[in-house]
Amino acid sequence: MKTRGRIVAFLLLLVLFATTIGGTGKQIANEVNLGLDLQGGFEVLYQVEPLRDGQKITEEVVADTARALTDRIDVLGVSEPSIQIESGNRIRVQLAGVEDQESARELLSTQANLTFRDTNDRLMLDGDDLVEGGAKSTFSDQGQPIVTLKLKSAEKFGEVTSEIASMAPNNQLVIWLDFTEGEDSFPEEVKKPDPKFISAPNVSKPILSSDVEISGSFTVDETKHLAGILNAGALPVNLEEIYSTSVGAQFGEQALDQTVIAAAIGIGLVLIFMLVYYRVAGFVALVTLSVYVYLVLLVFNLLNGVLTLPGIAALVLGVGMAVDANILTYERIREELRIGGTVKEAFKAGAKSSFTAILDANITTLIAAGVLFVFGTSSVKGFATMLILSILLSFITAVWGSRLLLGLLVHSGTLDGKPGAFGLSRKYIHTKEEKMDVLDLTTRFDRFDFAGNRKKFFTASILFLVAGAIVLGVFRLNLGIDFSSGTRVEVLSGEPLTQEEVAATLEEAGHPTEDILISGENKEMAVFRYKDDLTQGEINQLKADLGGIYGHEPNVSTVSPTVGRELAENAVKALAIAMLGIIIYVAFRFEWRMGVASIVSLLHDAFFMIALFSLLRLEVDITFIAAILTIVGYSINDTIVTFDRIRENLHKMKKIETEEDLKNVVNKSLRQTLGRSVNTVLTVVLVVLALIFFGSESIRNFSLALLFGLVAGTYSSIFIAAQLWLQLKKREINKKGTLDVQKKEKNWGSDEPVV
Repeated sequence: MKTRGRIVAFLLLLVLFATTIGGTGKQIANEVNLGLDLQGGFEVLYQVEPLRDGQKITEEVVADTARALTDRIDVLGVSEPSIQIESGNRIRVQLAGVEDQESARELLSTQANLTFRDTNDRLMLDGDDLVEGGAKSTFSDQGQPIVTLKLKSAEKFGEVTSEIASMAPNNQLVIWLDFTEGEDSFPEEVKKPDPKFISAPNVSKPILSSDVEISGSFTVDETKHLAGILNAGALPVNLEEIYSTSVGAQFGEQALDQTVIAAAIGIGLVLIFMLVYYRVAGFVALVTLSVYVYLVLLVFNLLNGVLTLPGIAALVLGVGMAVDANILTYERIREELRIGGTVKEAFKAGAKSSFTAILDANITTLIAAGVLFVFGTSSVKGFATMLILSILLSFITAVWGSRLLLGLLVHSGTLDGKPGAFGLSRKYIHTKEEKMDVLDLTTRFDRFDFAGNRKKFFTASILFLVAGAIVLGVFRLNLGIDFSSGTRVEVLSGEPLTQEEVAATLEEAGHPTEDILISGENKEMAVFRYKDDLTQGEINQLKADLGGIYGHEPNVSTVSPTVGRELAENAVKALAIAMLGIIIYVAFRFEWRMGVASIVSLLHDAFFMIALFSLLRLEVDITFIAAILTIVGYSINDTIVTFDRIRENLHKMKKIETEEDLKNVVNKSLRQTLGRSVNTVLTVVLVVLALIFFGSESIRNFSLALLFGLVAGTYSSIFIAAQLWLQLKKREINKKGTLDVQKKEKNWGSDEPVV
């Protein structure tokens, strides 16, 4: 009965997952908020500057200005605008899905004015009659929320209120946000927005005072909102654009279609690999990976997240993290089966022994993702959010979910005596009578002497580092505008383009530049840059000219020198903090030598990617830093798995007396974990290759950085980190003569002592 009950429970869970995902998956996918790069729109970073001498830019002034911008955006009818205050005196505005971007940008930056009118629309007062910052949200003597104003002239206000009061029953003073013409007036081709209604307080009698009270059926939030509008509706500050980017609707639609297809292909290839290699266990991984993708989108929606191109990449890479956890567990189960254990024994031991490696690997990747979130901006922060969410949910589904489903099958007895259910051939299985230990099993890599050849690996790496330094010195990095400042333009054509053709077109249109790159599968995209960060007017003119020539509005991004310098500084700071956090964690969980070895290998990986991008002349932008930090996480995963096995092998040996003993430990550990490393990297590489060949051109360099980093990370974890630890550890033997490895601290989730 128990056997049948577990099988029924397994099948019921499959039906539950299938019906839930099938019934609600499409709706959840449709409800995902798409970012600028997936549906078009624009993003602007304003620096709030004084409008006049002596004016102070306080937190309250910036907050009121942000609220004023929100009210202006309401005129556009944008469903979910994003307005964020950054660094105290900056406001980032993101408007996705805006078709008339020129009108929207004019609306935000054009000076507007508050007007006070009677019910016949006669102008009675305007914002200039208010004392700057004189509106406050407070409470009346009766405890009711009210707004108080301070006017410049009590006499003028007395005359106005006397006239309004005499007009009863139409004795209302109507407050409007009026987009008047002036120095920054709207061009003829841009439709001027209608005035926005703010409030209409009744005036029952003349008010002969400069202190005014507006009362009514207000809530506290409403009075705060009204006070903010009155203080900043006329934008009593100067907004300077220091960063902007715009994406045409066609670019966004194409990028979304391409990247979704790439993600589907990449995930599909991973699932096929898991099914073929791990059989029944692979099917369980297929189920939990499907649940993982569903949960990520569900939780992302609940958090009101905005999905961007890098965000999709993070989601797909999360599949690699989830697969890694499954592969670690399955490889451990296969080892237990090989020494003659039953399926139940192997499942219990494999799940237990793999847990700490999975936990450590996920935490170190979370450190890198957390640093990205703190120091990243815009799409990079979105990438970090999705990566953090993916790591947490992949841990839940791959560890808890997979073990729940696989445990039902294992304990039902249906897999007893069937190692093939885990993709294991019977010819590799020993009997219990042979009394084999997991750590004594042979592997396909036994002929490789990793430790004995470590000096060759060190020499090769040093030669590469020197060559990389020479390459960097000669070619330098092809810095994108994120770090060098300037303007970047992307044009999409319906036919193949050439550099000469685009250069001639730009020359004729009055926007000449020699920095032109042709890309795209059919050479239909041109990317060109200008050293200067163009003004809003210059951008509008460029977009109008090129839109008329190519039939589609181009993407335009501008970065001021100030922001470019800050992004570069933040990138270096992010890398330094991420690596420091990882070395502290690894040193705490293992030992300081492993922490040092890990950081050296991570620096090796980062330099490898930088040198290769320099040699290939690939553009280095802010997403490149995201790629490096992602690879830092993946590389440390591999290194931690190796160190975890080294620790386990050391414990089995009890005492290390010679350098040869240490070599044996390192060789044995690398051989035992190399199969897992190859399978994990292979699954992630399948995903990244899908992104490179089928994904959007916008994240191709990002995907290439991930691919190069994966190769470098695998190399460094095998040939650098473990070998460097050996070099450092052997000095301890030379000093002590022997090494007692029986330490007393406990390993999380395991009964094994920590070395």
